[in-house]
Amino acid sequence: MFKNVRISVVLSIVLAFMFVVAGCGTAAKDSAGSQASGTNAQTTNAQTTEAAESVELTISAAASMTDALKDIQQAYETKNPNIKLNFNFGASGALQQQIEQGAPADLFLSAATKNMKALVDKQLIDANQQKNLLSNELVAVAAADGSASVASVEDLSKSDVKNIAIGIPESVPAGGYAKEALTSAKLWDALQSKMVQGKDVRQVLQYVETGNADVGFVYKTDALTSDKVKVAFTVDPKTYTPVEYPIGIVKATKHNKEAEDFYSYLQTQEALDVFVKYGFSIPN
Repeated sequence: MFKNVRISVVLSIVLAFMFVVAGCGTAAKDSAGSQASGTNAQTTNAQTTEAAESVELTISAAASMTDALKDIQQAYETKNPNIKLNFNFGASGALQQQIEQGAPADLFLSAATKNMKALVDKQLIDANQQKNLLSNELVAVAAADGSASVASVEDLSKSDVKNIAIGIPESVPAGGYAKEALTSAKLWDALQSKMVQGKDVRQVLQYVETGNADVGFVYKTDALTSDKVKVAFTVDPKTYTPVEYPIGIVKATKHNKEAEDFYSYLQTQEALDVFVKYGFSIPN
């Protein structure tokens, strides 16, 4: 009888132990499953957040700002790895028309206030989200190894000056400023037969670099970018409208916060120092 009791007790203990082991195994699996599920959820959330924060901004900017903005782009994207800056460089008038026609753009950087004003007047840019950022000077350049002797606007009438490059006055601000200066000197009509027009100020510079023009009207900042040209003379600033560069946020932007951040960054001392390095001036 006692022997049977002992056997029963042993069996009970063995069965209890088996239930405990089985329970621990299930709990461990549940715990491991929960941890794996939690890890996967965290990874998914992190990937989703990263994707959501990745933004591409399109900046329509005057061609004369190309070198400075590419320098700024490198610094800004390094500090803001989730931001990609895409630049659309061209003549300010052409860029203005693109924005008016609905072309995608988050910010507009113009080489003339009239182009910015036109977009503000059409309510495509908020007047409170635009301001004058920089100023520049108009110069006449000649090939560094050229033979034409040009030291003043009057010298453009000389017979050895065959071609004069100028941006299309209606769409290229530098061309408009040059037209004002030549009109003030009473030379605009007289020089028409020598005129070669470019689609933007960089094309004008290229005409002089390649010998397709003896002289070209560009900004001081453009002249500084090339060792193939030299400044023949600085155009009298009294003879043309001051060269101002306004910047503004396009109302149609789908990335308002990121656009505002870059808009603000361009006004920081860090960014302004880059512009100054490339020959721009900061308005008082």
